[in-house]
Amino acid sequence: MKQILPTALIALMACFSTSAQIKSVTAPETASIYSKVECSVTLTGQWTNPYLQEEAYLDMEVVSPSGKTLTLPCYWVSGKSGQQSQWNARFIPQETGTYSYVFKYYQKGRLESESAKGSLKVSKSGRSGILHVNDNWTLKYDNGELFRGIGENLCWESRTSDDSKFFKELHQQHDRFNYDVMLPEFASNGGNFVRIWMCSWNFPIDRQKNFNNSRYQETTEYMNISAVERLDHMVELAESLGIKIMLCMGQGDVAADRDFFNSETAKARYKNRLRYIVARWAYSESIAMWEFFNEIDNIQFRNSNAPIPAEEIVAWHAEMAKYLRSTDPFGHIVTTSISHRDLAGLNSVDGLDINQKHIYNNTSVIPSTIVSYEEKFGKPYIIGEFGREWDWSKNFDDFADEMDADFRRGLWYGLFSPTPVTPMSWWWEYFTQRNMNPYFKGVRKVSDMMLSESGGCFEMVQARAEGAEAYALKCGKYTYVYVYNPSKTPVKCVTVNGSARKCQAFDFDTNEFKAHSLCINDGSVIIECNISQLGEALYKIR
Repeated sequence: MKQILPTALIALMACFSTSAQIKSVTAPETASIYSKVECSVTLTGQWTNPYLQEEAYLDMEVVSPSGKTLTLPCYWVSGKSGQQSQWNARFIPQETGTYSYVFKYYQKGRLESESAKGSLKVSKSGRSGILHVNDNWTLKYDNGELFRGIGENLCWESRTSDDSKFFKELHQQHDRFNYDVMLPEFASNGGNFVRIWMCSWNFPIDRQKNFNNSRYQETTEYMNISAVERLDHMVELAESLGIKIMLCMGQGDVAADRDFFNSETAKARYKNRLRYIVARWAYSESIAMWEFFNEIDNIQFRNSNAPIPAEEIVAWHAEMAKYLRSTDPFGHIVTTSISHRDLAGLNSVDGLDINQKHIYNNTSVIPSTIVSYEEKFGKPYIIGEFGREWDWSKNFDDFADEMDADFRRGLWYGLFSPTPVTPMSWWWEYFTQRNMNPYFKGVRKVSDMMLSESGGCFEMVQARAEGAEAYALKCGKYTYVYVYNPSKTPVKCVTVNGSARKCQAFDFDTNEFKAHSLCINDGSVIIECNISQLGEALYKIR
């Protein structure tokens, strides 16, 4: 049931100005916890551009049942300056009980009109809420449930004209590489975490034309509603599938040059963009992380003769992270990414909850990289991209088996390392074509078993296999062992510290564990195997 706050009472509250006034508020009276609550506000006000908070903005000020005060930015929907306009609020209650709220409308930073107080009664639900940092291994929902992400980059939908030298036709299969197909397929195979870009060809919310993507329409408006609505749809679809998103927001439709990181005008523009993103999409359980930039070090060195000073980029991140944290009342995780060059101070920015980098042609260093960064900076670490090859001018079919092997082992390295999301492969079109998506199913199954058996308390155990990479992880009563063979010599056994009486081997075709033999020698468990080059094995011992 909706409640409409009385116009007469609102008018009495709007005594600050005769030209700006909240006319009515339409909002539900009840909701369930962690569900979307949408409110509509009708008002009159003056502005040149309603997307600029320095001209006009509307906030929903909320008091939770526990007494916590929240401020939620609202967004303009329609209507002209000086005439009746509609603004919306999208809220997610994170407590049960009765909320109270008011809407406040500002012009040029001055409060002009305030609504009557409304209330929202929130009941229990089966939903989990927003994800937050828990420790290096896991994230945690509002309701306390733990989460580990089985992730992949699905950064954009097919482009009109792709720049791949060898896979242009594949990448341009528009009926195949769109989120309405890719997300359900990913979810059906066990995937639950994706990284998605906002850029000139994917969700270009502040770009007017030249998208290289037929899904978007040209506009003269400040925000491109076709891109906004497409992002609305993708977020809702991901939420329905239980998929969490790292949304890489980028710089928007401006150049990320030195002026971008230093100009007060440029920073004000970016803050307005952040405010709109939060107002429109922060309500969703599917939004796991806000990512400022993809590979900020590459942006730093775009002009190799005059790189942007690292301290300027770091200061920008500190300022924007602080602003985003103050603007997002739901406490989403904030991050950014590098390619391969660290910026001094970036990993220590207080407002960045998780650090990350991208690794190509060096997948074997993923586990040690994660551990070393976490030990040095005291934050969870994620490998946001990885793969056998980054160079799209090469024909991956020339080393397809190596591409596949890297895809597989990177996921397992994530499960056996203290990271809350598995390393995320790139080249999603290529791996879809090679039918690698079903492989996620087994990884997800084992991840769920590990999390359930450990209760989130994981213990790394020493394992070794001559000529191979071996990892072991104690999860409650069970210890899981993963072995990957990069060499030409077959691996015949793996040794694990500790004791065990039973062993099971994982069948990668059926995704089932089956009984397997082992022997005990001087406080170690020896598991016999026969793993050929680029092969792998997974065991569970107790």
